Amino acid sequence: MATTSDIRNGLCIKHNNDIFKVVEFLHVKPGKGPAFVRTKLKSLSTGKVLDNTFPAGRKIEDIRVETRKYQFLYPEGDMFHFMNTDDYNQITLNKETLDTPELLKEGEIVTVIFNTEDSMPLSVDMPTSVILEVTHTEPGVKGNTATNATKPATVETGAQINVPLFINEGDKIKIDTSKSSYLERVKE
Repeated sequence: MATTSDIRNGLCIKHNNDIFKVVEFLHVKPGKGPAFVRTKLKSLSTGKVLDNTFPAGRKIEDIRVETRKYQFLYPEGDMFHFMNTDDYNQITLNKETLDTPELLKEGEIVTVIFNTEDSMPLSVDMPTSVILEVTHTEPGVKGNTATNATKPATVETGAQINVPLFINEGDKIKIDTSKSSYLERVKE
């Protein structure tokens, strides 16, 4: 058993007869009253995100997890196929287990989190950023800019990302997978 002081991003806990992953947390010590921990939890079975507040010092049941590297092979409807990079075993996961499936490119290496009790895959951690090629975007009009002006662009996986006006079709861009946002243009 762990306590609320052990809460950190990525921790998997059992709460309300479901397994949740801590997405965000904040320890709060108000001037008046007891301390508490404000969390944002993602259900690993349904994919829903809920806000929850734990009183400080409360016992929480943490789940022992194991991480393994997998390579994304291909999508098939709502199912995604992955291959273990160590022993070449393949698994198929539902779209809900991925945070940003629209940014997943074939051949990408991801981390799959398994429950050590029953060896069931719980969730997929994407790399912090991915590099994708812009396949379609409108040309930026010179002189038509304000501060931080952006335009929509479609990348090679089909995802829509807002990019600065100077990005053109064929450019490779780095995308933050946690926010699905543009980071920078990649020089070749």
